[in-house]
Amino acid sequence: MSIITASQFDHLREMVLRESAIVLEPGKEYLVESRLAPIARREGLGSVSELVHKLMTSPSAKMTSEIIDAMTTNETSFFRDVHPWQTLKEEILPKLIESRRIDRRLSVWCAACSSGQEPYSLAMLLRDTFPDIVKSWDVTIIATDLSDSMLYRCREGVYSQLEVNRGLPAPMLVRNFQREGADWRIDPELRRMVDVRTCNLAVPNSYPRAASRFDLVFIRNVLIYFDEATKTKILNETSSRMQSDGYLLLGSSEVSISSATRLVRHQFGRTIYFQPS
Repeated sequence: MSIITASQFDHLREMVLRESAIVLEPGKEYLVESRLAPIARREGLGSVSELVHKLMTSPSAKMTSEIIDAMTTNETSFFRDVHPWQTLKEEILPKLIESRRIDRRLSVWCAACSSGQEPYSLAMLLRDTFPDIVKSWDVTIIATDLSDSMLYRCREGVYSQLEVNRGLPAPMLVRNFQREGADWRIDPELRRMVDVRTCNLAVPNSYPRAASRFDLVFIRNVLIYFDEATKTKILNETSSRMQSDGYLLLGSSEVSISSATRLVRHQFGRTIYFQPS
């Protein structure tokens, strides 16, 4: 099997950067091979190198979209990283609920939601811990991603046994999912809590609009793929869409942010979170 050439890798890097602002670092040829091999097979091509050659010589919008989709799909799991979820349960959500008792509205944005495990984890946490809020408040969880295939999966809310085994204790699984053959489907009430939309974090005009500014925002484990200038832009655009006492959660490896951002850092236990300055 032929391996992609340096010029082909450079072409892909430039395209991914142009379309998504994601930086594909040198040395990631193995990632390109693994992500694009299924597309090459569907196209009836013998290698990823042949796929990239076709992209370079006779590009199409469909192929470009499929390749960007494959290259921007990120790893996820239910209740990924235990500490932020403990902080949500013990600190952030109780404070938000107390301060929103008059309006009885809670607006959340889960950016780069991938196949939906994060927004559904939040929906489960809310229903299990604060059931009265789910029943009587206006709770909106907007889940966004750039990948059409991931947005489809998020809308469907169907997960394999392997996926639900990652992060979901058995009692929580049977309480919040329905068995569907070999897979599991999210409970319809939880599905209705999540509003799935397309968003490119590098394009502020694509950011979701809600009935009010966001009380809580997740941008976890995606900023690592952007350069510093793009990270700062994303964080400042996000903070401008948050309530003044809103909360922002980033990935554990992303909390060292630029001083140019309009955010203040706080800590609860082992969790770092941010609020607009």
